Amino acid sequence: MHELHREIVLDAPCGDIWEFIATPRNLNVLTPPQLNFQIITELPGTMYNGLLIQYHIQVPTFGSHRWLTEIKHIREGISFVDEQRLGPYRFWYHYHEVQRLGPTRTLMADRVTYALPYGPLGKIVHRLAVKNMLRTIFDYRHDKLLELYPPAGAL
Repeated sequence: MHELHREIVLDAPCGDIWEFIATPRNLNVLTPPQLNFQIITELPGTMYNGLLIQYHIQVPTFGSHRWLTEIKHIREGISFVDEQRLGPYRFWYHYHEVQRLGPTRTLMADRVTYALPYGPLGKIVHRLAVKNMLRTIFDYRHDKLLELYPPAGAL
């Protein structure tokens, strides 16, 4: 198993950040364009426990994949999980959390626990490509969130 953990402090009220991440279509905004990410499922305005979302994603070098995730363990205004049901990983469990730091500051945390298929070959592929690819995706998310919610005083 592997883990990726990221945190970002955003200059926006916790409720605003929660509303953004609880809206499934906003995942498109946080995904790098080179992945040609497409949501196939018709989406509700707000997520709910048990929501299944199917995506199509194009991963450079690794080809095209369909990915089905389930939204679960929602604690309204605090956290939720998206867990892979079908897709490129042997296991994918992505925990999202927001914490109020003040009236207009929010800590947003992501913790992804994942494993690749193919045993020893999967470990090699992780070390050579997947680890860096996921870091790049989450770096993009970080930059996009700062663009959407710029630090106070930024022009």
